[in-house]
Amino acid sequence: MQSEGWGGAVTAAADRAYGALRDGILDGRYGFGDKLGEIEVAEELGLSRTPVREALRRLGSEGLIEVLPNRGARVRTWTAQDLAETYELRAVLEGLAARRAATRIEPPAVDEMDRLATTMVTVDPSLGHRPAGEFAELAALNARFHELIVTAAGSAQLASTLQGLVQLPLVMRTYRRYTPAALARSHSHHREIVDALRAGDGGWAESVMRSHVLAARAVLLDSHREDAAPLEEVS
Repeated sequence: MQSEGWGGAVTAAADRAYGALRDGILDGRYGFGDKLGEIEVAEELGLSRTPVREALRRLGSEGLIEVLPNRGARVRTWTAQDLAETYELRAVLEGLAARRAATRIEPPAVDEMDRLATTMVTVDPSLGHRPAGEFAELAALNARFHELIVTAAGSAQLASTLQGLVQLPLVMRTYRRYTPAALARSHSHHREIVDALRAGDGGWAESVMRSHVLAARAVLLDSHREDAAPLEEVS
């Protein structure tokens, strides 16, 4: 019983370390290329190195950090090629998820997506409904919208594969890079995806989802060209 209690304590500590580090990466407290040394992180969080090491392993498997031989862990940086390839994969996989969801999703889930699409417009800072730059609520609503589609697709393997890919827009705080016109296009895509799912038309849903993801890719790549430094590989 004692060993089980110790194991549970280690797991809880690892979960705490993972949550703190992940939140720090997503909110920008740990920037691109920042080193995450086991000793330093353990001291910062008041933990031993064992749970921190496990947390770093989990973050590495999700693609949020990278471990360099003899140099430790650091927050992953992103090149233009990384962005392009990630979003190409997302377009294919999320398109497939939308196609599958069209014939499987239940009406209450479509209704929730409909409400989310409407609410996303009402909280869009570019329309003057929120102070400029406050995109956290919009991002959370968008994440839930996409989550409902992946869940309705009914494929654990597809969901697992997409999990790592959807970290990127969170890390990049994508909505901060959108112009008002790009946000309007995104809202329009959400509405059309809802219509396609309500109609049970998999081909339509897949087509719009692919366009939606590729449009997001264009936003990030345009932003990269304007301000490449934060996204480039750090030596």
